[in-house]
Amino acid sequence: MLTIVGSGKVGGDAALFSALKKLDDQILLLDVAEGLPQGEAMDINHMLSEQGIDVEVKGSNDFADMQGSNIVVVVAGSGRKPGMTRMDLLKINASIVKSVVENIKKYANDSMIIPVTNPLDPMAYITYKVSGFERSRVFGMGGMLDLSRFKQFIHEATGHSRDSIRALVIGEHGENMMPLPRYSSVSGIPLPAILPKEKLDELVQNTKQVAAKVIELKGATVHAPGNAISSIIESVVRDRKQVIPVATYLDGEYGHSDVTVGVPAVVGKRGVEKIIELDLDENEKQMFEKSVQSVKDAVSGIEI
Repeated sequence: MLTIVGSGKVGGDAALFSALKKLDDQILLLDVAEGLPQGEAMDINHMLSEQGIDVEVKGSNDFADMQGSNIVVVVAGSGRKPGMTRMDLLKINASIVKSVVENIKKYANDSMIIPVTNPLDPMAYITYKVSGFERSRVFGMGGMLDLSRFKQFIHEATGHSRDSIRALVIGEHGENMMPLPRYSSVSGIPLPAILPKEKLDELVQNTKQVAAKVIELKGATVHAPGNAISSIIESVVRDRKQVIPVATYLDGEYGHSDVTVGVPAVVGKRGVEKIIELDLDENEKQMFEKSVQSVKDAVSGIEI
């Protein structure tokens, strides 16, 4: 069973995409708001029925219903409002995530946990520490969402097929994220060989700022994060061993320890099966250091 804790717009979309991809026979939507997960489940089941897809979605307000879950996605918490940064949500969401993780330990102790709640990297750190799980079983969704946005800007700039584009974003899922043009390509051609530096810098800046723009225009980002969650789940349940940037705990990798931040990793049926250490240039190293320090500063004021 796949469980998604938090049945708002992103949680609902994650369940929808996961059901459409048939990633599990049973999907549980959990939420403290009575009626919300039940109504969301009904709505999705009606769509699945017309599509002829035999995935059962259930809504519940009882954490005990997550027993037997293989994967638990944590979307619970307050979302960003226009004008807010992800870090503004830190103290609001830290206590919510800790409570959710305690319930995961109680009812789904053998599961993998995919934190999604913002600010993502500190929440992934809290999840790892509170759960006591092996680090391979806790990996946050951040870079997968960021690279989807980077890919769209590359598509717009080059006019080439989205299917031919490969992109990579590492670091903090926030203002210090690191879109990496050197490790991005179109049909195998490195991006710096296609676009001038001025254009690359523009794409990087746009990728960092676009989430705030979407929130300003429509109030929340929904479809891209919902899809990103399902893509990570798919790599696990189908053992695809995709290289995906996920927020995972570092223990010496990239010269850092005791921090959770976005890095490329091989994601398969055992979760994070290998962390890939990129050969960063001096500028990229400085940016990565800034990302790491931002996350460390954030969690330093949180009691775990």
